[in-house]
Amino acid sequence: MQSALYVGLSAQVALEKRLQTIANNVANVNTSGFRTDVVKFETVLSKAAANPVAFSSPGENIISREQGSITETGNPLDVAVVGQGWIAFAGPNGTVYTRDGRLQIAANGDLQTVSGFPVIDSGGAQISLDPNGGPVSISRSGAITQDNNEIGTIGLFSIPADADLDRYGNSGVTPDRPATAIGDFSRDGFKQGYVEGSSANPMMELTKLMSASRAFDSTNSLIEGTESTLRNAIQTLGDPSK
Repeated sequence: MQSALYVGLSAQVALEKRLQTIANNVANVNTSGFRTDVVKFETVLSKAAANPVAFSSPGENIISREQGSITETGNPLDVAVVGQGWIAFAGPNGTVYTRDGRLQIAANGDLQTVSGFPVIDSGGAQISLDPNGGPVSISRSGAITQDNNEIGTIGLFSIPADADLDRYGNSGVTPDRPATAIGDFSRDGFKQGYVEGSSANPMMELTKLMSASRAFDSTNSLIEGTESTLRNAIQTLGDPSK
């Protein structure tokens, strides 16, 4: 009987984390380059009793690799990544990778992300343009041309498929394994004048939110029922007249 309480509690902990994850996805349905969080659940098998009891672990957050939809903006400083590559920028504590291709030119000419971090090339160097140099053209390979002169090249990087990703801000990630520069642009590349949206599907996430909420309520009812049965059993066993 006590095992039922612990199993129910473990389920509630896991569902609470799932609800937090879904809520964060819903909050970022309009965030450019956002990749959804998913929770990987496992079962913990307790062998303390004669019959094994399965408990649900709290789960581990994993950043999805699923891409968002690409929308045309017409802004020459917007670039969408085609394929599985990532744009890199110099963050406060090292290189950060993102799919948010909304770029801007700073007053000093530095090419920056929309958050103001310097965009880097495949060698890790920052890219500088002429703020008054006229229209900018960005090729599939990331080569930047301004006033018929090639200024630099936006780096495109591949993150290993088995790398664990930590979130930086809403759209940035830092992998636990080194990313490598992409040199073959037949499959991967850039698309100027477009931007990638969030990979969160609002209807799907809301459906998941309602389902998880119902499961949480059901588990809560199960725990309350088990507690009531336990109290009744204690009262009955403790009553000498019965």
